[in-house]
Order: sequence, then structure tokens, then C-alpha cells
Amino acid sequence: MSDRVGFIGLGVMGKPMARNLLKRGFSLVVHSRSQGPVDELVAAGATRAASAAAVARETRRIVTMLPDGPDVQRVLTGPDGVFSAIQSGTILIDMSTIAPGTARALADEAKARGASMLDAPVSGGEIGAIDGTLSIMVGGDAAALETVRPILAAMGNPERIIHIGDSGAGQICKACNQLVIGGTLAAVGEAFALARKLKVDPAKVRSALMGGFAASRVLEVHGERLLNGNFKPGFPARLYRKDLKIVLETLNDASVAAPVTAIVQQMLSALLAQDKAGLDYSALATVPLDLARVE
Repeated sequence: MSDRVGFIGLGVMGKPMARNLLKRGFSLVVHSRSQGPVDELVAAGATRAASAAAVARETRRIVTMLPDGPDVQRVLTGPDGVFSAIQSGTILIDMSTIAPGTARALADEAKARGASMLDAPVSGGEIGAIDGTLSIMVGGDAAALETVRPILAAMGNPERIIHIGDSGAGQICKACNQLVIGGTLAAVGEAFALARKLKVDPAKVRSALMGGFAASRVLEVHGERLLNGNFKPGFPARLYRKDLKIVLETLNDASVAAPVTAIVQQMLSALLAQDKAGLDYSALATVPLDLARVE
């Protein structure tokens, strides 16, 4: 049974991640709120589970990839949730992005039931989930991580599976990740706005910047999105709003001043006020262009 992996949450990220586990030869038991993705994975070789509790009864390695903290809490602690049927020795791997305090509290509940829980949020978006190249930031017991490292390596870059620290540390790292991405998106948007306002080709500016210290993955991937006006959602802005809320709450709890992130939050509010919550979160970079009145 320890060779079987349970997977709960087959959304934009979860479905390709689960599919990569199947491709690597793992025996997979899946459950999700929407049945369409479950049907797809079953057709590809997975086993259907009627509930989160059923996943817990059939496996001792369980991955959850869910939209928010309340969803993770409901799946784990609800009446037919994982904790209602969890087996001693189970290792839970929550790859959702949730508040660090929630991750720590759920890890304590898992420990009280003889299980271990890792918080292992990811970076890389839908493309990384499809390609199996995600970066994975792990909080929790180091020995448990080594036990399930092959599972994580099937979904992410093995060199980017990093043990950050105790329970909750993975989520703190993810908050840092989202903070940096937001600030960089804002700066890229401002740079493109300046170039366009002064009649300079932003594509050439991007090409030049990619050869120096201003280079970044955000400039490479999302800069291209900005040039092409392609904001088909891989990670919609409404979900980035949730992540940024976690960032701001974590900053507040730690009494850390973050004036740049405060401005990013206002920029995001401006984007959402234009009914663009369904666009990819990289559309945040369009706000400086709108303010500068350039296309």
C-alpha cells in the first residue's frame, strides 16, 4: 500500500501533476470535487475514490493540491475527510498555497494521529505542472521528505526540491516567492511603459535586459506575455489575490514592513476592478501601461 499514492484536487495544477505521477509508474488513487478530471485520470490508469476518506483508507502517501486553506481544512478534517480514516505512518503532502499557521496546525493534527504532514507549495505555474519542472518548497520533517522525495521528483525538478525548515516553512517560502514575483511584475510593467511612452521598442529592451543583471524568469516568461498581450490564465489573477492576502497577513504577523508589496496589492486591486480577475496574474504588469496611457 505504501507504493500507492493518493491525489486529492485535480484542478489546473493538480491534474497535470497527477498525470506525471502516472507517467512515472506510480499507482494512483484520485479524488476531486469535479468528476471530469477524475474521469480523465481513471481513463489514463488511476483508480477512482469516492471521498477523501476513501483515499486515506487505500493509500499511505497522499498529495493534496487545493485552492485555499479552508479547502485543505475541509478535505482533511471534514466528516468524510482524510483524518477520519488516516492510517498510522501516512505521509501527507499538501502542495496547496495556504497560510503558514494553517499548515502548522494541520501538521500537529496529523502528528496526533500517527501521521506526518509536509507543506510543499510549488512555483512554476501550469507550464511547470505540465512539464514536471516545478520548484517545490518543503516544510516539515526532513526524514518524511526523504521518504517521499521520489514522488515529488515525478512532479518537479529534483534539484529544486528544497527542505526549507519545520512545518510552515514551505508556506513562508512560498509567500516570499509571491512577494518577489509581484514586485518584479510591477517593475517589468513600469519598464515597458517607459519604453513605449518614449517610442522605444519594448521587445528590444527586454532582449537587452535579459543579457544583464535585470534578467529574470518573470521578464523572460511574463515579459513575453506582456509583449504579445497573451493573458490566457495559467494562474488567474483571482488566485494571486488569495496568495497576496496570505503574503500580507504573514508580513503583518511578523511586523515586517513591505512598502513595495503594499503598492503591488493596490495595483492588483486596480486590475481586478477592471473585471480582469480571470486573466493570468501576469496581467498585473499592464497596470503601469494603463496609467501611462500606452498600449
